[in-house]
Amino acid sequence: MPENAVWFITGCSTGLGRALAEAVLENPSMRAVVTARDPARVADLAEAHGDRALALPLDVTDHAQVVDAVKRAEETFGRIDVLVGNAGYGYLAAVEEGEDAEIRKLFDTNVFGLADVTRAVLPGMRARRSGHVVTVSSLGGLAAFGATGYYHATKFAVEGLSESLAAEVAPLGIKVTIVEPAAFRTHWSGPSMRQSAIRIDDYAETAGARREATLATYGRQPGDPARAAEAIITAVGSDEPPLRLLLGRAAYDIATARLDTLRTTFDTWRETTLAADFPEGNL
Repeated sequence: MPENAVWFITGCSTGLGRALAEAVLENPSMRAVVTARDPARVADLAEAHGDRALALPLDVTDHAQVVDAVKRAEETFGRIDVLVGNAGYGYLAAVEEGEDAEIRKLFDTNVFGLADVTRAVLPGMRARRSGHVVTVSSLGGLAAFGATGYYHATKFAVEGLSESLAAEVAPLGIKVTIVEPAAFRTHWSGPSMRQSAIRIDDYAETAGARREATLATYGRQPGDPARAAEAIITAVGSDEPPLRLLLGRAAYDIATARLDTLRTTFDTWRETTLAADFPEGNL
């Protein structure tokens, strides 16, 4: 990470985005573009840090705003060194309970908005042959549970998109890190959570029960956003930053258990898997 690194962070009004913006700006050698749909919610960050901070309006689903925000950031600071695609939210519904308009809004923000911002920032990074793209996924991008299927689908998409991006930009001097938090004390399971108005009784004991359990975690999540922010800064500043960065004990425990389950399933069905190829003599 260069001296006087310029960070561009989406979704800074609350939660991890806000904590990360604060942590970056606590370092006098760093600068930050802090964005939110309502710029008034991040104006205090710009006021407190003078010419090291720029607060901008940004709804990641608005292409014109994306282009304008990136342009203004580059005009103000000359470049963007670290892009953090953090804007996103959750949605509770069994798959069958999903509402079409809500599902499309979710993908517009969590996937298409992230991709749009990334595409807007990449030309500058390519020109300089340096940069770091940080995409905020979730433990839910590695493992899925009932009631959050559509949210998982967005995060699985972010994982695949980011892994492909990493392969494409590595020869250009650009790094990619996928951040995978477990439950952190943010608004995700509270004010920012959306949920389907549809309730189907047959899912009461599965998706329905998990809806209630998820909402009940609000304000009691074990993850500390400030510590998560420091972990992200540490990873970005590393000589060899990870492609994936798990955050929180639950993320580590569940992700490693997931690896074990996948290995067991793959090994159990190995012979059936291998038998699907043409016989060697037909290759």
